[in-house]
Amino acid sequence: MTYVIEGFKESTITVVTEGVPIDISYQTAGSGPPILLLHGFPQTKAIWRHIAPKLAKQFTVVLTDLRGYGASSKPAGKLDHSTYSKRSMAADQHAVMQSLGHQKFFLLGHDRGGRVAHRLAMDYPESVERLMVLDISPTLTMYENANMEFAKGYWHWFFLIQAHPIPETLIGANPEFWLRNHMGRHAGTGIFDSQSWAEYLAGASNPESMHAMCEDYRAAASIDLIHDRADRDAGKKLAMPLRVLWGNHGLVAKCFSPTEDWGRVAIDVTGKGLSCGHYIPEELPDELLIEAELFFSE
Repeated sequence: MTYVIEGFKESTITVVTEGVPIDISYQTAGSGPPILLLHGFPQTKAIWRHIAPKLAKQFTVVLTDLRGYGASSKPAGKLDHSTYSKRSMAADQHAVMQSLGHQKFFLLGHDRGGRVAHRLAMDYPESVERLMVLDISPTLTMYENANMEFAKGYWHWFFLIQAHPIPETLIGANPEFWLRNHMGRHAGTGIFDSQSWAEYLAGASNPESMHAMCEDYRAAASIDLIHDRADRDAGKKLAMPLRVLWGNHGLVAKCFSPTEDWGRVAIDVTGKGLSCGHYIPEELPDELLIEAELFFSE
């Protein structure tokens, strides 16, 4: 069962990305300027359950499950991991918004969704009017500046990129153990209600979904870096206003400088740390709502 957020209508759009039909599950509500919200790993659009109904009072809110996650399609990964490149995943999301009639829109992404949002804004700059990312620095920055503290804290980055089927098999032996230990180490599992937790656990327990999530990370450590380096070499920068928020108790704050890091790939960057860990939409939804309303209403 998909977690349907109160007041939202659930549906599916089939988009064709690189000749492959992909079903993207989405929910929408509200009126006003359109805004697309993208979740992170290993979650679904349910992460927005606290703020989406309130955002819908002034925006047309669209929540999706990324390719490979939740109720969206979960194609098997190719050898070069391009199936889950952020370019392909971003193309899905851009096509969804175009299909819904939103030629231009605001964009908010957490974790992996922030990486998809980065690529979407880079590849379709004419469509993204403002971009907010949560608790990430750019993928290329994080890999090129990885140190021991980062590797110890974000060890899953280096575990999930191991060759198929190593991480899939190990996680599949006890998905709930994996999920509780992975997500619980940030802020405990008490921040997740029973419905959202059940949806996250269903994803971790589904072999196709777990393979897709591993491919998401494998792509980030391979083909995504090729695309990011090409942008850097060409001097491409995001021109739309970009706002980055991070958790002061998280590893990104300890190991990176998010505002400075995003300043290397974007022209107009502001940022702020919040008194929480990694899961900002579920730890501090009220503060995130205030930040989002201010930024996207300017």
